[in-house]
Amino acid sequence: MILYIAEKPSMGREIAKCLGTNDTNSKKGYIETSKGIVTWLFGHVLRAAEPEDYDERYKMWRIQDLPIVPSEWKMLVDPKAAHQFNLVKTLIAKADLIVHAGDPDREGQLLVDEVLDYVGNQKPVKRILLNALDERSIKSANDDLRDNADFFNLKQSALARSRADWLIGMNLSRAYTLAVRRAGYKKLVLPIGRVKTPTLALVVRREREIQNFKPVDYYLIRAEFQHKNGYFLAQWKPSIKNSNKKFFDDEKRLIDKSFAEYMLQLFKNLPHDGKIIKFDTKEKKESPPLPFSLSALQVMAGHQLGYEPQKVLDIAQSLYEKKLTTYPRSDCAFLPPNQFKDASKILSNLATINNQKFSTWAKNADPKRKSRAWNQSKITAHHAIIPTTKIAPLESLNEMERNIYLLIARQYIAQFYPDFVYDETTVNVEYKKEIFTVKGKVTKKIGWRELFTNQPAIKDDDEVEMMLPQMQKDDHVDYIKGDILTKTTKPPTRFTPATLIQGMKDIHKYVKNEEAKKQLKDVYGIGTEATRATIIDDLIKRNFLTTAGKKKILTPTDQAYLLIDALPDEMIYPDATAIWEDKLHSMSEGEGTLENFLQGQIEFTRQLCDKAVHCEIKPAPPSEDDKNNSEDRSKWIMCPICKTGHFVKRNGKNGEFFGCSNYPSCRATCNAKDDKPDIEELKRKLNGQN
Repeated sequence: MILYIAEKPSMGREIAKCLGTNDTNSKKGYIETSKGIVTWLFGHVLRAAEPEDYDERYKMWRIQDLPIVPSEWKMLVDPKAAHQFNLVKTLIAKADLIVHAGDPDREGQLLVDEVLDYVGNQKPVKRILLNALDERSIKSANDDLRDNADFFNLKQSALARSRADWLIGMNLSRAYTLAVRRAGYKKLVLPIGRVKTPTLALVVRREREIQNFKPVDYYLIRAEFQHKNGYFLAQWKPSIKNSNKKFFDDEKRLIDKSFAEYMLQLFKNLPHDGKIIKFDTKEKKESPPLPFSLSALQVMAGHQLGYEPQKVLDIAQSLYEKKLTTYPRSDCAFLPPNQFKDASKILSNLATINNQKFSTWAKNADPKRKSRAWNQSKITAHHAIIPTTKIAPLESLNEMERNIYLLIARQYIAQFYPDFVYDETTVNVEYKKEIFTVKGKVTKKIGWRELFTNQPAIKDDDEVEMMLPQMQKDDHVDYIKGDILTKTTKPPTRFTPATLIQGMKDIHKYVKNEEAKKQLKDVYGIGTEATRATIIDDLIKRNFLTTAGKKKILTPTDQAYLLIDALPDEMIYPDATAIWEDKLHSMSEGEGTLENFLQGQIEFTRQLCDKAVHCEIKPAPPSEDDKNNSEDRSKWIMCPICKTGHFVKRNGKNGEFFGCSNYPSCRATCNAKDDKPDIEELKRKLNGQN
């Protein structure tokens, strides 16, 4: 018997249909087909054991127990999925061959493999890679089953990610929560994550840059020149090495108005003769933008539609399950050449959809044109998100589904349009031994940009770009007049969920170490396509970030500042996390081992736990209990049991006593002596003395 194990019921039902069955009743937990049995999981039916599952003493959070490092990693059956797990276990025992049908990514590989490992499976296992759920794609994938052993490295990478997250999350969350408790934040829990924390730090640092920003005026000089064939504007480009550097800032902007006025007066002086010393025209081509990865789709939908990243993922997942688009959690923007044969069918379908603009674009596309997107060397387990060969019934989709589908469709159609071709002309004028410059751009072939004409162009206000008269090098020009333009530096913009997703993907821009910045330029960022939106949502739900306005502008809360300020640079800058992500990606391709990676994580965790003991945290404002019991925090006496709390005076049935502020996690108590905790009495009790 062949047993297919899908990642979730919806995928299982689609596989079963293609294997020859009309039985779509999933209440049994499996479906019988003519080619085998199809069953499913509900995502991760196993969960990593908690620290207290390893040892009861870890129920109490104590700094002396950290770091907690399992000698042997344990998995436990999630009680909510116990029934389905037991059913799958029974079916595995009966199977002759198992087909792993998890999603075609790192996490999808792990969640089926971990079940097979947990039950001690020895049966042969094949792997089906489903990048789309339409019948044609499923049958094609089923005809091309791979040996599951080929994906061992992908599983190791997923295990490494999971265990690293456990080590850092479980240990550092405890270590720094205990640290803030020592500073008086009694009820605050600091959830620290390998990806979550440096992501939060990006927003905190950006907010501080904005708060500390001081606008500075700077000046541009633009001059009007007359050529025999017409007028044009050009901008003065000062040579700082030949000018007094004190007039310029680090960005080479002119910040001294008196110097700008001096230069303008100089330019007004006779003679007004100028000369074209450079006239350079180059034909340039821009290839169509690549099809969407999930992050790119989330960023585009955020900019153009105002949709939040998690909503975009949910919609893309819905379109995938409706068989209209391919697998959504893709980090790839390229397509396998063997799917090029589907182009005519997909474009033909898009030409019939109920949207005049898109159907016209599809009709005008050339299905024989192959863009740079078709590149097998860039393909891993999955490819870019594109429409399937199924016709999309736009009228039956809700507005958000329709909008996301059309974004995906437009990006696909663009692959079959010519390059955007234009002439770019750069003109340099020499006048008064100074250089003025201007650029001109003339479109020769609009190509794929025909599909994107409504998108605003991003222009640099500090550059001059205009239509130019006919001219050539060595031509004479006359200076007519000049003006000083006053500009003001602008603070960086606040993150939105969409731009934070982009920041997580382009993490090399935010690393602290310059050498690491170069090294990490080509990494895949921090987090995965599937988790980035979830991480941002979690930071909002836990009240570390707030959102405002239609664009959902993100700002950090007070507890976000507290968390980031409590942590050392190793945890709040993305350098280490980005390098780890790079290693995880390399591990999935066979470079590096799980053991070596985790050893590095253990050492890192140990170092940061040690730093938590000595970190300095701004004391919490006193609560009403604190005011009643101890006005002067400097007089607090630390609990010798948990070593994180302090003694607070309480009233009991036998009178006053002192108890640990960490109650009920710490139940240390002692009698009062001279209105203070009798620590010596407590120590005698601990030592078993009367």
